[in-house]
Amino acid sequence: MAREGMRVGIIGAGPAGIMAAIEAARQGAQVWLFDTNAMVGRKLLVTGNGRCNISNEYAGPERYVCADARFLDVVFARFGQPETIAYLRELGIPTRATPDGWCYPLSNSAATVADALATALDLAGVRVHLKTKIENASTRGQGWSLIAGGGSHSYEVDRIIVACGGKAYPSLGSKGAFFPVLVRLGHRIVPIRPALVPINGDMRHLQRLQGVRHDVGLILREGDRVLGREVGNVMFTQHGLSGPAAMNLSHHVSAHPKGSLTIKVDLLPHHRDALLRVLDTMRTTAMPVRVALGAVLPAKVPPVTLSLVGLPEDVVLDDLAQVDLDRLLHQLEHVCIKVTGTRGFKHAQLSSGGVAVNEVESHTMASRCAPGLYLCGEVLDVIGPCGGYNLQFALMSGIIAGRAAATC
Repeated sequence: MAREGMRVGIIGAGPAGIMAAIEAARQGAQVWLFDTNAMVGRKLLVTGNGRCNISNEYAGPERYVCADARFLDVVFARFGQPETIAYLRELGIPTRATPDGWCYPLSNSAATVADALATALDLAGVRVHLKTKIENASTRGQGWSLIAGGGSHSYEVDRIIVACGGKAYPSLGSKGAFFPVLVRLGHRIVPIRPALVPINGDMRHLQRLQGVRHDVGLILREGDRVLGREVGNVMFTQHGLSGPAAMNLSHHVSAHPKGSLTIKVDLLPHHRDALLRVLDTMRTTAMPVRVALGAVLPAKVPPVTLSLVGLPEDVVLDDLAQVDLDRLLHQLEHVCIKVTGTRGFKHAQLSSGGVAVNEVESHTMASRCAPGLYLCGEVLDVIGPCGGYNLQFALMSGIIAGRAAATC
């Protein structure tokens, strides 16, 4: 339990900050929670298309990218995914998991999650200061002064937890304004870049595929070097590729803004054998090739693919030379797109970069640069894939930070 009179100040009332505040208060600390928004958990409202994809049953250290994999081994050992789900249930947020492990509240509503967390803060006695921007932090004796209002307001605390996120969704308050303060306190900031964001590319040869959703295989290359691979759902757009599989590769694109990047799209990662059986069965018939391809592909895909290999859209199987059929099958597995960048922070679900994890104690989230400072959530340079992984990290790192800040 916290020592008598322990005061903890938390900057950022997103998922990590909220959990840190609840846990610190549960440990007996006096807790002040600050946020520039007019409500707590505002960023939660846009997660999971408003349904709040809050965790993933398959979340584990191996699913994340950071500078030191051992950091996440310790984090998950201290407070893992099952413990997080149980903690949420205690707060009045029961969840369910889809067959692929994506966890949602039973309400299917991010608004109810934000409401439950706001209630939990109130019941824990956390003092919430909304529409309040903490502009600076400095040591004061054995504690800290948090400065707001251009220096007109000062809050004196014993410990501070920084949970103010990165730069994704700047319209919701995540603008990275506190990173210069962390630099002054001795931290190195890994460059902040968009992550989990749609990828831009030259789509002129694929214009007719706009709006198509399909499970594909993706390989992102810089020249001959493979930067990443994914298999999953994408959506073809006017600008490039969206959807989880593409967005999971986007941090590589952000890290190579001037690179010669290409994405190879395999349209048959799951159903190649099924298509071959259809083609074999109907090979000597007058079935249109586009109809045969339509057995496993969305309706817009076959005409575009036929066009890419120079075949008429009305060609039938028994008129198709074997060499042309081979070219068509190869094209279906090798649709190439020249990458031109990403949609930027405005469309990003997450930002990469931030405080390097080797500057943070993994078992407490304590800064190794400034005693009494703790960091959690997106302010740390940790990236997980789409599907609740990043909210899972925010929640558990917040709980660990809140518990340690109140009791250490």
